[in-house]
Formats: sequence, structure tokens, C-alpha cells
Amino acid sequence: MIDNRKRVRQLEEIGRIRLSENFFLRDFLHSEIAAVFGIGNEPDDVDLAVAAGRRLCNELLEPLHCTFGKVCIRSGYRSRQLNALGHRLRLGCASNERNRASHIWDARDAQGRMGATATIVIPWFVDRLQEGLDWRAMAWWVHDHLPYSYMCFYPRLGAFNLQSREEPERRVLSWREPKGVVDLDDMVAAERFRESYQIFPDFRHADV
Repeated sequence: MIDNRKRVRQLEEIGRIRLSENFFLRDFLHSEIAAVFGIGNEPDDVDLAVAAGRRLCNELLEPLHCTFGKVCIRSGYRSRQLNALGHRLRLGCASNERNRASHIWDARDAQGRMGATATIVIPWFVDRLQEGLDWRAMAWWVHDHLPYSYMCFYPRLGAFNLQSREEPERRVLSWREPKGVVDLDDMVAAERFRESYQIFPDFRHADV
């Protein structure tokens, strides 16, 4: 019991670490897998996780928050143990190797690059999708405005993975229709969806 109480206090301290103006590390630690299976979801390398998380928040999530309002975190940091279990049970987790510098913030990828991923939902975007907006308008808006490495869009709630990483790949995939890789060299599509996102709020950043 004493050890568990000490661990709770340690987790509370980790959760209080501020990553950016509007985000704290605790926002990214909740996991249904952790809750159901009783697995801890705290980083082994706190310093690396915090550095990767701060980059994700300051470069990607804060501009989204400033431009569109509330950004909901569906999935953020995953410990190696938690991610491995989620992958083994087919609960929507890629392998640990693939999730290094992605959902496993405290592990660099095979090339030694730091990175972090969050699965997010933007209520403003959810409402526009219900009104008939094509999800690719958001993909192109992010592509044109933010230094992301990877995006992947999902069928429900307009959710998408957004990755920050050193030496970004600038790659977009989708499980929404039309599924597959978004061709970022397709200038006809680019013109179409850039026109679509003219209804978006003016781009804002915390520094502005």
C-alpha cells in the first residue's frame, strides 16, 4: 500500500508537467487499456517524453487550439508495456517498433529521431463534417500551415493522428473514404481542398 501511495504521488507530479500554454502531460496519459487491465502508463524516460510532448503541443496542438478552439485528446502517450498489450490484443495499437517516436514518446525511432503522436478530435471540425465538409480539407489545411510529420484520419468523430517528429516525413493516410494515401503532389486536389478550407477560421498561433 505504501509503495502504491508513493507511485500515485509520482504520477501526480508527472501529470503536473506543463507541455505548453494549454496542455499538461496528464492530458495525454489516460488510456482505456491501462484502466481495464491495470497497467501503468507513465514514461520510463520522463525527460525525453516531455521534450517530445512539448514539441508536439507547441508546434501542432497549440495552433489548432488557437484556431479552432477545444482540442480533445483521444490517445496520447503509451508506455511500452501498454502499447505491446494493445498490439497483441488488436486494440488499435501498432507494434512497439512502429510506435517509437510516435505514441511511445520516450523512445526514439530506428534513426534516432525524437517524436510524439496524439489522436485528436476537434469539435469544430466534427460539426463541419456533419454539415458535409470533406475531411481532406482539414488534411490540406494542416499540410499547408503546420510542420507535422504524419497524419492518419479515422472514420468516427473526425479523429486523426497527428505526429510531430524530427526530420518530418509529411505523409497523410486515411481510414475514412476515400481510404489510402493522400497524394500531396496532386495539384488539382490541392486547389479543390484549399478552396474548401476557406471557410476555416483565420490561422492563429499562441505567439500571435
